[in-house]
Amino acid sequence: MITARIRQLAALLGMVVGMGVMAGCAPFNYAATDSPVARLRLESMEPPPRIALVLSSGGPRGYAHIGVMKVLEEAGIEVDLVVGTSVGSLLGAFWADGRSASELEALSMQGGPLTLFDLTPFADRGWIRGQRLQDYVDAGLRHRHIERMPRRFVAIATRRDDKVPVFFSSGRTSVAVRASSAVSGIISPVGIEGVEYEDGDESLPLAVRAAREAGAQYVIAVDVSADPTQIPADVSPAERSHVLSRAARIDREAAAADFIINAGLQYRASPLASYFKYARETGEASARRQLPHLVASLMRAGMIDGSEMGKGK
Repeated sequence: MITARIRQLAALLGMVVGMGVMAGCAPFNYAATDSPVARLRLESMEPPPRIALVLSSGGPRGYAHIGVMKVLEEAGIEVDLVVGTSVGSLLGAFWADGRSASELEALSMQGGPLTLFDLTPFADRGWIRGQRLQDYVDAGLRHRHIERMPRRFVAIATRRDDKVPVFFSSGRTSVAVRASSAVSGIISPVGIEGVEYEDGDESLPLAVRAAREAGAQYVIAVDVSADPTQIPADVSPAERSHVLSRAARIDREAAAADFIINAGLQYRASPLASYFKYARETGEASARRQLPHLVASLMRAGMIDGSEMGKGK
């Protein structure tokens, strides 16, 4: 149990520390005003998204997503729906708002661990409020709601009482990201209209189904998980069981994607800035290796033609 908590804390720090969370400590409360609406299923969006990018959870591993975004931008692959779980929702929200991968990279080099800790007296619910994360997203996105994003966006969270995944596709972006990122036992769950929500990783670490329900014609999924076949011998049975069960959930979702980009990260992760850099660079290198296959797949599906390539930022 102690090992699991350390693993959760390292993931949490790695998810938020690099984003420079500098907002003040607000009193603990549940989101109510203009809060996002939790949906068990998504209605098909109009017009249907052509290309969706689905970003997995993964704590500090999630910074590999920035490297993938950079490669897609440079290749001129236009994504018009972003779906994110946990760290994928945090980075995905900023990208959907119009931030470039280079801007996200710069943000990821700011901040420090102490900027995260807004402690709560409700220790049995998680000893960090999560309000600083919400304030940071509000400030960075200028309080913009999900439905007003330049790119369409969906954040994934978990309904706490029954572990069912829910989808946020409208309402206050910061609350949706906070709920998607509320690591069980570490960050307090988020209450919306009497229902509590926690980290989307608990139910749907890679939410391809959300993109499909939204009507996406082509889905690119990015998995930043460690390879479950490379679990070190010294890993505890509890952690091994967690990794394998999570991998099974991811595999079920990945089967419904049109293309999977595996970040190719080593098993051990870290909340240090050096690891953020490693994750970004590894994600970028992996995406570049897989880009020719992705382009060929997109062309076969009629999503792009050769003249569109290389016209990104």
